Amino acid sequence: MALKLPGSTDLAARGHTGLEVLDYEIVAEMATSLGTAGRKVEAVMARLRAHQGEADQRRALLSEAAEAVYGYFVQRELCGLRRHDDVIRDYGIPREVLARLGAK
Repeated sequence: MALKLPGSTDLAARGHTGLEVLDYEIVAEMATSLGTAGRKVEAVMARLRAHQGEADQRRALLSEAAEAVYGYFVQRELCGLRRHDDVIRDYGIPREVLARLGAK
């Protein structure tokens, strides 16, 4: 019985070492995690822009947004992406969210 690594694309069969296969799997997982975190930021930013309710609800949304953005920034940094200026602009992350992260 042959044992196959999760999500393997037969890299080992093509002469790749176990370490190369593991590296491939790690990079794939990093990309998936980054995409998931980005979608979370996108969703909470849309809810924040659409919000027209009470101030308490807005504060809760700001906290949720700050948590999502923080997680996304951490994930980006783990992937080696250190600058967030483009992301802040592209996602339309408001200053009130960034202030909750301690960013200026």
